[in-house]
Amino acid sequence: MLRPLLLAGLATAASTAVGFGSLPPLPLLSTPESLTVSIERTGHSEADGTFELKCDGTPGGTHPAAENACKRLGQLTQDGSDPFAPVPADQMCTQQYGGPATARITGRWQGRSVDAVFSRANGCEIDRWENIRPVLPRVTG
Repeated sequence: MLRPLLLAGLATAASTAVGFGSLPPLPLLSTPESLTVSIERTGHSEADGTFELKCDGTPGGTHPAAENACKRLGQLTQDGSDPFAPVPADQMCTQQYGGPATARITGRWQGRSVDAVFSRANGCEIDRWENIRPVLPRVTG
């Protein structure tokens, strides 16, 4: 956080020293909303892999559904929920198995670091996966 301020101050001082007069300070650099979504063992080759999801301004990256994924994350955040929160340890979950799919989402969202792991190991994890779709793909068994 201090580095952008220091750079802005140095740029202003340098421009004044060489005769350009006083320039306004440079804007602070913000941390981009960028996530890496890694999906494994879904049984659907088009869904397996690692994708970049960028949600600053125009949605982009290599995620196959970037626009809808950013829209869904925005909806969840606007509702006040944390789309990356784990299932609470004391949560009772149905003992159903949703398949071998796993996913990990890392990066930055809403100015904070994200490192979330998703699976389909039980009813709670399946619900968590489905709730964040299309950030994570639809998978079956």
